[in-house]
Amino acid sequence: MSWQQYVDEQLIGTQNVEEACILGLDGSTWASSKGMGLKAGEGQGLAALYKNPANAFSQGITVGGVKYMGIKADERSIYGKKGATGIAAAKTNQCIILGRYNEKQQPGNAALVCEKLADYLIDNGY
Repeated sequence: MSWQQYVDEQLIGTQNVEEACILGLDGSTWASSKGMGLKAGEGQGLAALYKNPANAFSQGITVGGVKYMGIKADERSIYGKKGATGIAAAKTNQCIILGRYNEKQQPGNAALVCEKLADYLIDNGY
């Protein structure tokens, strides 16, 4: 399966996230859904948060020009919230799974699909 298929089928296809992408550990975009629109440096900024997760709380997490308040951050997962919308990111050995949910989607479901895909990729050597 291609990286784009993972985004389209395993993330967007669940209807639990509105937009999604898969990033390399350096923050480079491997695959992205239509509308995800990461701005220059945002992927690298998210990747850097995994080196010092506490910064997600003090600095926030910026995705698509929107700054989210950090609500969970550790070496595996980073979640952010802004009003009724938010982001969920999960890191594997080789990449970062990122999903953004809207006000009609459940934060827990968005986090679950990102974490499940990350678990699958880790189990398969990624």
